Amino acid sequence: MRIVFWGTPDFAVESLKALLNSDHDIVAVVTQPDKPKGRGKKVQPSPVKVVALEHNIPVFQPEKVKNNKQLYQELKKLNPDIFVVVAYGKILPKEIIELPKYRTINVHASLLPEYRGAAPIHRAILDGKEKTGVCIMEITEELDAGDVYSCEEVPITDKDDIISLHNKLARSGAQLLIEVLDKIEKKEIKPVPQDHERSTYAKPITKEEGKINWERSAREIFNQIRALKVWPKAFSNFRDTQVKILEAEVVDENSTGNAGEIIDMIKDKGFIVQTGKGKLLITKVQFPNSKPISAADAVRGYHIEKSEKLF
Repeated sequence: MRIVFWGTPDFAVESLKALLNSDHDIVAVVTQPDKPKGRGKKVQPSPVKVVALEHNIPVFQPEKVKNNKQLYQELKKLNPDIFVVVAYGKILPKEIIELPKYRTINVHASLLPEYRGAAPIHRAILDGKEKTGVCIMEITEELDAGDVYSCEEVPITDKDDIISLHNKLARSGAQLLIEVLDKIEKKEIKPVPQDHERSTYAKPITKEEGKINWERSAREIFNQIRALKVWPKAFSNFRDTQVKILEAEVVDENSTGNAGEIIDMIKDKGFIVQTGKGKLLITKVQFPNSKPISAADAVRGYHIEKSEKLF
């Protein structure tokens, strides 16, 4: 099939690469405009654009999609069979959705109808889910509410964080996308309506959600730390500064005590903090204007002692 691929971040790259390795023909890529990134605020292309240019695929980067007659005409000239959207970053209008022969499909990182919206991977970890997944669905004007072609479950283990789960879902989504596209082309599959009454919304992550409340349980704080590891990072006040908690382990899920108090040190591992319910072993931290370090190094370098408190 003749495909126009819509995508922007790393999550979309896996699907784009899978399409490049398939028998389908990617006639163009649509991605977000280049944006300044990093400390130097240097303007950089999206990860999807980088891959597209490496394969000499035409790239469109419209500032807006809605009411963009020039974009519509350019896409129409390509005579696309289907649009594939993976984390593009903007809502597509009806005239764009319905332009291709087989309309427009999307790779979404949740088991729909759960976690419609912008942050399904983060929310699944924050909520302590033991599984999530990817779904291939039709795009409609209502956010993530289209009929679903196929879904695949992906387990969430205690070893997963936002990085590892993101990568697992990206790979799973790419593989499922190819399977579904092949079946659409052969007319071997039909999408099934979602159960809208079961739908939940994965709202965008805010910086404020990184603040740790030590009165919560060890398990809840553990989920917060691994879900927000990339941004905004879980953080707490310590002494007269703010420290980011990057990695931790649940060592007890039932004990109670003085929430936020450092109650023990584990040699070469880090320090244990009492929570509202249970204990957390903190293993990796980051102090202001410093690189991430092991919590064991922090204990030695900052002379951290028992009875000190995070708050």
